[in-house]
Amino acid sequence: MPTDALQVIKRGASEIISEPELLELLRMNRPLNIKAGFDPTAPDLHLGHTVLLRKLRHFQDLGHKVLFLIGDATGLVGDPSGQSQTRPVLSWEDVRANAATYKQQVERILLTDPAHFEIRYNSEWFFGRSPQMRAHGLEHFDFMQFVQLASRATVARLIERDDFARRLSSGKPVSVLELFYPLMQGYDSVKLAEQHGSCDVELGGTDQTFNLLMGRELLRAFGHRPQVVLTMPLLEGTDGVQKMSKSLGNHVGIDDAPGEMFGKLMSIPDPLITKYFTLLTDTETQWVRETARAIETRAVNPRDAKLDLAETLVRMYHRADAAASARAEFLKVFSRREAPTEMPEVVVRPGKDGMVSLVELIVQEGVASTKNEARRLIKQGAVRLDGRTVTTPTVPVAGATGVLQVGPRHFRRLKPDSSS
Repeated sequence: MPTDALQVIKRGASEIISEPELLELLRMNRPLNIKAGFDPTAPDLHLGHTVLLRKLRHFQDLGHKVLFLIGDATGLVGDPSGQSQTRPVLSWEDVRANAATYKQQVERILLTDPAHFEIRYNSEWFFGRSPQMRAHGLEHFDFMQFVQLASRATVARLIERDDFARRLSSGKPVSVLELFYPLMQGYDSVKLAEQHGSCDVELGGTDQTFNLLMGRELLRAFGHRPQVVLTMPLLEGTDGVQKMSKSLGNHVGIDDAPGEMFGKLMSIPDPLITKYFTLLTDTETQWVRETARAIETRAVNPRDAKLDLAETLVRMYHRADAAASARAEFLKVFSRREAPTEMPEVVVRPGKDGMVSLVELIVQEGVASTKNEARRLIKQGAVRLDGRTVTTPTVPVAGATGVLQVGPRHFRRLKPDSSS
C-alpha cells in the first residue's frame, strides 16, 4: 500500500516537498527514479554519508531504482552548503581517484543490480569530449550549456540562500563558481530526467535544501515533472556538536576496524543515542522510543544502550563475531581496566644518556600532535606504564618495557631495541 510505503520513507526524514506529490508518485505503481548526488571530495565514506545511503536502500526495498550520481564535475567546484568560506578547488586527479572508491563502499549498503541501481557521473554532460581530446586526456565545457543554465536563475534568487547571505553580510567573498553550483546540481536532475524518462525524487541533507529546490525549478523550466525533495537530518559527529566530517576528526568510517569503530561510537554524547539508532540502523521504531524514555527516566543506563548501538553498527559493517569481540574487548579495557588483548608493538631506542623520551614516543605514535601536548598528558597523570602512572617525560631504557597507556584508549606494547 502507498501509505505503508510512505511510513517507511518518512522514518527519520526531516522534510518532504511535497508529501502529497510523493504519495501520488507511489500510487503510480511503477519503479521510481530516486536520485542522490555525492561529490567525491574525500576517498572514504563515513556514517554521516550512510544516512542518505540507508534511505536510498529503503526506496530500493520498496522496488524503486537509485540513480547514484557521482559529482566528479561538481566536485571540482565544491558544494558551498554550510560553508563559511570558499572551498579550495580540487584537482581533476583527486576527484576521479576519490570517485573510484565510492562504488565499492556503497555496495555494503545498496543493492547494485541493474534493476535497482545505476551509477552516473555528471562529467558526462558537463564535459564534452572529442576523439582528439580524449586521446590527450583533455576535457572542455560546452559553453551553450552554461548559457542555458545561467538564463534560468537570477543573482537575487541565488544569493537568497542563507550560506551566501551570511558570508556577504560579514564581508566574506562568494565566488561566481559557487553561485553556479546550485544550477549544476539542478541540471543533473534535468539530464537524468531526459535520459531516464523522469527524475522522481532527490535526496539530500537539510543543508542541501536550496540546491534540491533548484532541481525542482529547473525540471519545470525544461518541461519535466518537478522532483519530490526529501531531506534527511545532518548527523553530528562524535563530538556531538558539529556535522560528522573527516576533516574535523569527529567521524566514524564505515571501513574503520571493528574495535576502532566500537570505541568511537561509545564516545558519542548520550543525547545522540536515539538519533544514531533511528538514522543508522533498522532497529524497530517502537523499541527506539521505549529506550529513549527509559534513558530519560534513568531506567536504563545510557552506556548500556550505547553498547547495543555500537555492537549493532559494527555487526552491520563487519561480522557478528567481530561485533561481539569488540564489545567484549571494550568492556575488558574500560570496565575492568585491563590492557587490550591486541595492541601495536613499538620498538624503543634510548638516547645517549640511556633514557627513553616518552614525550617523543607519544608524538611519534600520533597520540599527541605536539611535544607540549604530550608533556601536558604526562603532567595530568594520563600516561601509565604497566599500570603505574608516569610523572617524568623520560624513563630509563630498562623501565621502558611492557604496556604504555595514554588516556583511556591508546595502548602500545613497548619492546627494547635488541640491537642497542
